[in-house]
Amino acid sequence: MKILISAYSCEPGKGSERGVGWNVAREVANHHEVWVLTRFEESGEVIQAELAQNPVPNMHFIYFNIPILSDLWRWGSSGAMQIHYYLWQIQAYFVARRLHREIGFDAMHHVTFVKYSNPSFLSLLNVPFVWGPVGGGETAPKAFWKDFSLRAKAYEIARNLTRSLGELDPFVHLTARKSAVIGATTEDTAERIYKMGVSNVQVMPAIGLTQAEITDLGKYEMPPDSPLRFISIGRLLHWKGFHLGVKAFALANLPNAEYWILGDGSERDRLRILAQELGIAQQVKFWGEIPREETLAKLGESHILVHPSLHDSGGLVCMEAMAAGRPVICLDLGGPALLITEETGFKVRAIDPEQAVSDLSKIMVTLAHNSELRQQMGKAGQKLTKEAFTWEYRGERLALIYEDIVRKEKNLVTL
Repeated sequence: MKILISAYSCEPGKGSERGVGWNVAREVANHHEVWVLTRFEESGEVIQAELAQNPVPNMHFIYFNIPILSDLWRWGSSGAMQIHYYLWQIQAYFVARRLHREIGFDAMHHVTFVKYSNPSFLSLLNVPFVWGPVGGGETAPKAFWKDFSLRAKAYEIARNLTRSLGELDPFVHLTARKSAVIGATTEDTAERIYKMGVSNVQVMPAIGLTQAEITDLGKYEMPPDSPLRFISIGRLLHWKGFHLGVKAFALANLPNAEYWILGDGSERDRLRILAQELGIAQQVKFWGEIPREETLAKLGESHILVHPSLHDSGGLVCMEAMAAGRPVICLDLGGPALLITEETGFKVRAIDPEQAVSDLSKIMVTLAHNSELRQQMGKAGQKLTKEAFTWEYRGERLALIYEDIVRKEKNLVTL
């Protein structure tokens, strides 16, 4: 079939939105012929270099930008990026309409951004349309706001307001109603989309790992038991919840253990001060932001991933930890809660900070004193990752979704 994919961000070898755009298009091209709408300014040169080295005959890239304010996305502010993104979606409609007249697509698919509160105008074309998976419907529980700085609270308020305004956009509702299938990254996002009066929502992750990545991560053997190392990886932002991990580690009182924190961000100094106040500064190591290869090597030197994020649509680091054979401790919220099972880690209820810290600390103690359980969960995580979280699996599932919606469309036309 002929599939048109809208990927505002798309780049090989990257994570986050760019990686989602590239990997979805790349895997779908194993099953169907794909045309990808994206931007040359962000990643075009990297895409062309990759295709020159590893050609994919079934992939065709259509680069374009908006005719006015084309550099708005470079301004560095979230607001400017969102305006550019919205205008780019409008332009994508006209580009896709012209291409459809020439090519005759069987289905269209909006891939990135992975955001439910902005429309995709491709849905207005008379072609079976897949939206997502989209996310962003997750919210930090109000009980946890008391630990936030004024700046962090302002961020949460602005985020909630922006999302609410998006939900009032009639084109967002139209996108939902025009979609043959809607993917939601979490139950929270699915609930918000259901309120738009649709029922065709499937909860599924937007992220994945390649077979090569899984193989590389599987090479890390579990290190010796002492010192036992907990690790958290990600941007040091309030909603990542690393302050909960630090408090839980202090409460666990494990003298022969270390807590490694990898990443940088606005909460770095607050986390350092917190570790000092709790008397564990000698056990907590801040590595800062380091290259991906070094980050994964540090994961390989650790025993347990701690990822207490308060609103995370994805949780790629949880997949990576499972692929590396490490058990995961997370909150029962958002994307990580969708990925982690009872066999691969622990999901802690998020009622309030005190309860969460207490439960996190108990689990840290349990895993610290049970190497057999760590090994068991690690192997289960590797098995789950290979079976359900590969990009190859995602591509196969999407290929079936396209075939199903096209078949249903043809049946409706026949009737």
